[in-house]
Amino acid sequence: MDLLCCETTETECRAYADPALLGDDRVLQNLLKTEERYAPSSSYFECVQRDISPLMRKIVAEWMLEVCEEQKCQDEVFPLSMNYVDRFLSICPIRKSQLQLLGTACLLLASKLREPSPLTAEVLVFYTDNSITMDDLWRWEQLVVSKLKWELSAVTPGDFLMHILSRLPVPRTWDPVMVRRHAQTFIALSAREYKFSMYTPSMIAAASVAAALHGLDWTGKSGYGLAGLLDELTRITAIEQDYLQGCLEQIEEMVSQAVGADGAGGNGHQMTGSSGASQRPLGDEITSQEKILEHEKAGTPTDVRDVHF
Repeated sequence: MDLLCCETTETECRAYADPALLGDDRVLQNLLKTEERYAPSSSYFECVQRDISPLMRKIVAEWMLEVCEEQKCQDEVFPLSMNYVDRFLSICPIRKSQLQLLGTACLLLASKLREPSPLTAEVLVFYTDNSITMDDLWRWEQLVVSKLKWELSAVTPGDFLMHILSRLPVPRTWDPVMVRRHAQTFIALSAREYKFSMYTPSMIAAASVAAALHGLDWTGKSGYGLAGLLDELTRITAIEQDYLQGCLEQIEEMVSQAVGADGAGGNGHQMTGSSGASQRPLGDEITSQEKILEHEKAGTPTDVRDVHF
């Protein structure tokens, strides 16, 4: 497979998309059949977890996304790490003081799987402001792979993007890179939100593509309209249009809220780019949210021995 040319030896080289793989419907069908195998439970906060909440998950997810942004990780790393987080939380109850440690271990594993130059344990410990130790991280890395039964090659929404875009009747005059970047942004934002765990990766990918093309007014300029675009996406993925429409509406609502929060002076979905902005322990942040939600349980030190096996 041909590789992109590099100007210097420090520049990462990424393979071009293989047209033989993108054009083979068997590849897409295998992805669609396999994605359910790596699906987390969509009700683990009600059935498994007692000490953490969806809001706490979002705090850790936003921190993980900031780390990925600052370290310029591949787009696939953050959604894959959140897949590990959700699958682990689906089967193993933890304490709120262990949530950042879990997220750190999942980032380490995802970067090892998807990055040509993975994040190091030292860098990740630094981003926690040394609130965890190297021993903590290595033990939890082993714990996560054990609980996930070494099933780490999970299918994520990003795996479907090029397969969907290559099958849509998008004119050559449109920049596929711009559409893909918009869709990847929506995928990353949806990975922060627990409510999207009810949707399959293919559904999130298709809805993200629809949101990207609709936001860029392709639906208006092409004459397809949003309904026509959804028809095409249903043809490609075999996803029922009602489910696809619901996921699209959730994405558009999420983006509107993020833009509104950003305009009101909040963080929104913009990641801070200042050096060391993500270097912080999340214990106080999670505890403050816990007080707002009137949680009464006290925290305990982060320790792998506190996990309920």
